[in-house]
Amino acid sequence: MGITSSSDPKTETFSDPKSQNNEEAPAPAPSEELGDSSPSEKLGDSSTVWRDPVDSESDQPQEEGGGGDADGEEEGECGFCLFMKGGGCKDSFIAWEECVEKAEKNKEDIVTNCMEVTSMLKKCMDEHSDYYQPILAAEKAAEAEVKKELEAEKKKEEEEKELEAEKKKEEEKKISEEEVAAKKQAQG
Repeated sequence: MGITSSSDPKTETFSDPKSQNNEEAPAPAPSEELGDSSPSEKLGDSSTVWRDPVDSESDQPQEEGGGGDADGEEEGECGFCLFMKGGGCKDSFIAWEECVEKAEKNKEDIVTNCMEVTSMLKKCMDEHSDYYQPILAAEKAAEAEVKKELEAEKKKEEEEKELEAEKKKEEEKKISEEEVAAKKQAQG
C-alpha cells in the first residue's frame, strides 16, 4: 500500500516516498503553481472565462459550409434561442424564427408578415408561463418602460402646445393693445 514512516498511527502510510522526508503540508498540485500549470489554467487566460454565446458570437471561428446541421440549427446557436427551444413552445418558436428569417430575406416588414406566428408564440408562452417567466417578465418590463416613455413624450407635447397657445394669446393681446393705442392716437 505505502511506505511506513513511523509507528504513529496518524502518519502510518504515505503514497509518495518523497513525502517521507517532509511531513509538513503536501506540495501544491502543478495546476496550483503558476509556472507548472497548463496555459488554460493560468490566471487571466481568457480561454477559461465563460461567455454568453450572443455576446461573443463574433469571437467564434466560422465553420466552412454554412455551419448549420440538418435540422437547420446553427452550431453556435444563441442562448435565447436555446432557451426558447428548451420549453414547450419549441415548434411555435421555430415557426416564428423561420417567418422572421423569410421576411428579412425578402426585405419585408417583420411585424406585419409575422403577426400571426408571433401571436401564436405569445399565447404558447403564456400557457407555459412557468418556464418562460423570465422572458415574459422582461417583456412586461419593456412594455412598461415604453408606455412610460410614450406618456412622458405625450405630456411634453401637450406642455409645448399649451406654451405655444399661451404665446399666441399674449401676441394677440399685445397686437390688440397696439391697435387700441394707434386708434387713440389717430383720433386725438
